[in-house]
Amino acid sequence: MTKQPPHDPLKYGHPCPIRDVLDRIGDQWSLLILQALSARTLRFNELHREIGDVSRQVLSRTLKRLEQDGYLNRVVYAEVPPRVEYSLSDLGQSFLNPLQQIIQWAETNHHAICRSRSRFFQQDDSGVPSR
Repeated sequence: MTKQPPHDPLKYGHPCPIRDVLDRIGDQWSLLILQALSARTLRFNELHREIGDVSRQVLSRTLKRLEQDGYLNRVVYAEVPPRVEYSLSDLGQSFLNPLQQIIQWAETNHHAICRSRSRFFQQDDSGVPSR
């Protein structure tokens, strides 16, 4: 069965490239999947174990979206049982440098973000910090 897009992607493309790309990679799991695949090709169960707390259904849906957008390659081997492997495509590989910068920024600033959240939630409804 041939995969058909629901519409012409160029004719009905998202008007804002930034929102379109961030909508796809900015979900809870896509960056973790891309990071896991940066090291090597993985089968579905290996990827599931690598990420940990993602459901199989959500992992499958996210992999399908990343494949649809060209970030990864999915290879199905005609074996019993079927073997499916996932790897980064050239487009996915090209995203590794920005991804590493995002990861580094997150690791560097995570404590400051958590402190800010804590201060925010310690304020009363008027915006004045509680004592």
